[in-house]
Amino acid sequence: MYYKILLMVMLATIQLLVNACESGYAGSTKESGITINEEVLTNDELLDKVQKQTIDYFWTGAEPNSGMAAERIHLDGIYPDNDQKIVTTGGTGFGLMGILVGIERGFIPRDLALARLERIVTFLETADRFHGAWPHWLDGTTGKTKPFSPKDDGADLVETAFLVQGLLTVKEYFNGTDVREKLLGNRIQRLWEEVEWDWFTQGQDVLYWHWSPNHQWQMNFAVRGYNECLIMYVLAAASPTHPISKVVYEKGWARNGAIKSNTSFYGLPTVLDHYETNDEPVGPLFWAHYSYLGLNPKGLEDQYADYWKLNVNHSLINYRYCVDNPKNFKGYGSETWGLTASYSANVFYEAHRPGQDVGVITPTAALSSMPYTPNESMAFLRNLYQKHDSLVGKYGPYDAFSEQYNWYLPRYLAIDQGPIPVMIENYRTGLLWNLFMKNNDVIDGLSRLGFTHK
Repeated sequence: MYYKILLMVMLATIQLLVNACESGYAGSTKESGITINEEVLTNDELLDKVQKQTIDYFWTGAEPNSGMAAERIHLDGIYPDNDQKIVTTGGTGFGLMGILVGIERGFIPRDLALARLERIVTFLETADRFHGAWPHWLDGTTGKTKPFSPKDDGADLVETAFLVQGLLTVKEYFNGTDVREKLLGNRIQRLWEEVEWDWFTQGQDVLYWHWSPNHQWQMNFAVRGYNECLIMYVLAAASPTHPISKVVYEKGWARNGAIKSNTSFYGLPTVLDHYETNDEPVGPLFWAHYSYLGLNPKGLEDQYADYWKLNVNHSLINYRYCVDNPKNFKGYGSETWGLTASYSANVFYEAHRPGQDVGVITPTAALSSMPYTPNESMAFLRNLYQKHDSLVGKYGPYDAFSEQYNWYLPRYLAIDQGPIPVMIENYRTGLLWNLFMKNNDVIDGLSRLGFTHK
C-alpha cells in the first residue's frame, strides 16, 4: 500500500535538497521562528479559526481555471517539477466537502460556492477519464493526465472514490427545489453512474487500483484491507450502473476473513489487521480519516468490525504511543502528537506511524481525529495555536514539523488539509456524515455488503 509513498520519496528527495540549497532555506528553527500567541480563544473560536483557514486552501488557494484543489501549495515558492498547475482528484473530493462546511459556517456565500462547484463539475466532465475513473493528478489548465509515476498515467480508482464521496455529498446538500441546484445534482449523478467499478475487477474477486491506456494492468495492484480504501469498496457496491458483488468485498477486501485481528497495542484492540504494515500494529492515521469523511463510522458494523471502535482505538493507540514516546523524541506528549503520511524532515514524504516514527508530527493526524479523540485533539489544537503559532500559516497548520530536528516548512498538501475542516465539522454537527449517509445509492451499497448503520 506504500508504493506511492516510496515512489514520492525516491523521485522528490533529491529535488527537495537541491531546492533547499538553491534557496538557502531548508526549514525554520524553533529558536528563530516559533512564537507564543497571547490571544486566548474559546474552543469554538479555535475550531472556527482552523476550519476557516483550512477551507481557504480549497477556496482562495484553488487552481484558478478548474476550481480544483491544488496538489500542493508552497508558500516559499519552491515546487518540485514546477507543478503549481497540478490538481488532485482525491484532494478535490475532500475540498468539496470543506466548501459545504464553509457555506454552513458563513465563510463562503452559497451562490459563490454553487458557481465554484459548477466550474469543478464542468472541468471533471471534460477531463481525462478511463472507464469512468479519473487519474490521481490532472493538469488544471488542460484536463489532461499528469502521470503520478511512469506507469501510473491512467485511472486511479482509489482517488476516484475519494472524489465521488465528495461529489455525492455535494449532491445531497443541493437537494432542494432550486432548478440550478437540481441541475448540478443531475450532472453529479451522471458522473457517478459513468464510473465502471466492476470493470476494475479484471473478472476476479478483488478491485484493482490502476489501469493505464499505455501500460494496461501492469501495475497489478489488488486492493485488500485494511487500509484507507474501504470507501472504494462501498461505492463500488453502491453503484447503480456498475456494481460489484458482495463476493468481491469478502474475498478481495476482507481476504476471506483474514482482515480480522485479535491483536492489541497500548491495551487497545486493533480490531482489523492493518494489512501491509510489515507486522506493525497500526497504519498511519489517515486510514481513520479518508474513508470516513462521509461514511459515518458511528453505528457502522459488518461481520468483520465495529468501525467506530476501530477508528477510536486507532486514534488512541497513536496518541498513547506519542505520549509514551519510546524513542524519546523532543516535544512529543499529550499536547503534541499525531503520526500520519506527510512531508518529512529527512526525506520528501513519509508514512509516519508507530512502527515508522522518525520524530515528525503532522497536525492533520490529531486534528482530523477530533470525532474519535475530542479532548486529546483539542489539547493539540490549543497547544499549536497558543504556543507554536508560527507553525500556522494562511491555510492553517503547516503540513508537518519536528521539534527533534527544529524543522518545518511553510508548505501544504491537499490530502492533509482537506480532512481537517471536514472531520472537525463531523465532530461538531455531523454535517458531512448526515449528508452522505442520506444518499439512496450509498444506503443500497451498504446493505448489499451486509453493513448495519445509523
